[in-house]
Amino acid sequence: MRTHLHRLSTTIFFIAISLVAGAQTSSLTGLEAHQPPPSSVVTSAVQVSLTRPAPDPAVQELLSFRDSDVKFDLEHLMDTLRDKRHEGWVLAAYPDPKTGSPLIGAGFTLNLPARAHPQRDLLNPHPFLEPSSAELWQAAGLDPDRLDKILARYAVRKSAWSKKRFRKEIRNLPAEISDDDATQLLRVSAIQAIFNAKAYCRNFDRLTASQQMAMSHLVYQMGVNLEQFSTFLALMNRDLINRDNGPLSPVEPSVGTDPNYWKNVQLSLMQSQWARLYRTRATAVIAMLDPQYTDNPSTAEHRIGAVFRPAVVHRRAGRSSASLHAASYTRRHSARSRKGSCTRKN
Repeated sequence: MRTHLHRLSTTIFFIAISLVAGAQTSSLTGLEAHQPPPSSVVTSAVQVSLTRPAPDPAVQELLSFRDSDVKFDLEHLMDTLRDKRHEGWVLAAYPDPKTGSPLIGAGFTLNLPARAHPQRDLLNPHPFLEPSSAELWQAAGLDPDRLDKILARYAVRKSAWSKKRFRKEIRNLPAEISDDDATQLLRVSAIQAIFNAKAYCRNFDRLTASQQMAMSHLVYQMGVNLEQFSTFLALMNRDLINRDNGPLSPVEPSVGTDPNYWKNVQLSLMQSQWARLYRTRATAVIAMLDPQYTDNPSTAEHRIGAVFRPAVVHRRAGRSSASLHAASYTRRHSARSRKGSCTRKN
């Protein structure tokens, strides 16, 4: 009897141990399921997140733009830059006539790197914004993969075609972006031009609506090359005006309406090679610098055209100067651009 009880107690003891061990194993399994992943996995995840580029400060600045930041209507500037009648609105990548860089839309360059553009005017608090083409492309809301594919197709065509054939085939190229895409690229480029116009002209906020638009237009067309217009920039940033050849008086040129001062500003552009090569476009932009431009845009343009230094041409025998003058105005602005006001719409 005693032996039987001993065996029974031993059996119960081992059963109890088995139950306790099973419970501990189940508990450990549950804990393992809720434990955090190994440190190597966490480190890998952090590295992946760090490879994503942070938004460029210049792009963030561009996206912060509001229409109320300028006095003119941004859509009016875009209408002026968007010229579908000529080679100014192409929906496929085509080469820049001078540099060979791929352009699209209203002349948006597709392969520019981000550039350092230091602000050398200590009295101007506005920095220059020069993000890369890829960053501007994304700021316009377009897919980066599309840009890569467009550049790849452009490279193939450029290697296979001569410059002459590429120029000939521009209008036959299949569209690679839509009109809306091109408009978005134009908008972000115009906004960049506005920011950089402020960086070039410390008195930008005090300019009239037409003068602000003229400065933005110049920056859009010339980019960093506007740095070479040192006389023009010096006049635009000048704080003293010589009135009637008298002593200098502390009058801000952007506030004053001294016609002699603004004629000098306009003349500094009229004497440039840019103005002689792109006479019609230059006439329209330079006329906008007239503080009375909005009163009568046509008169302001005719006044500039009348004194514009003519382009160098080879005259033929019997050809009158009047016919040469008429030939220089073969391209006219549309009635909409003439009648439209630079002032922002309410």
